Amino acid sequence: MCYMDARRWRQVREFGELEMAIMDVMWAAKSPCVVREVRERLRYDRPVAYTTVMTVMDILYRKGVLQRVKHGRAWRYWPVEQREEHDARVMTEVLRSGGDEELTMRRFLERVSDDEMERLRSAMLDAARRTSA
Repeated sequence: MCYMDARRWRQVREFGELEMAIMDVMWAAKSPCVVREVRERLRYDRPVAYTTVMTVMDILYRKGVLQRVKHGRAWRYWPVEQREEHDARVMTEVLRSGGDEELTMRRFLERVSDDEMERLRSAMLDAARRTSA
């Protein structure tokens, strides 16, 4: 997510760069992963030590973003939420973080493309049908 400040876009981030790279691996995984597997699949701009990946994954676990279970001497990790669920939750938290929610929504809608607006309309219609059924 991004916001505009002094005519420059800034990214709203819940995660640091390495945390995001690890979460990208976790969200792409088909099953729970041990640290070694995550490190092998990691796409990051520089080499990262096994212990660093292990520490960051433990931090993500303590933040409540990853779940884990002991597997032999190692931990197997998996995401608590799918990427889309996470993004929707963060968007909701940003919307409700203060200020005038209606005005915030209007300003958001002024910034979306026509294609994004059409997808929003479609999603709103689907949500309305589900709640009225």
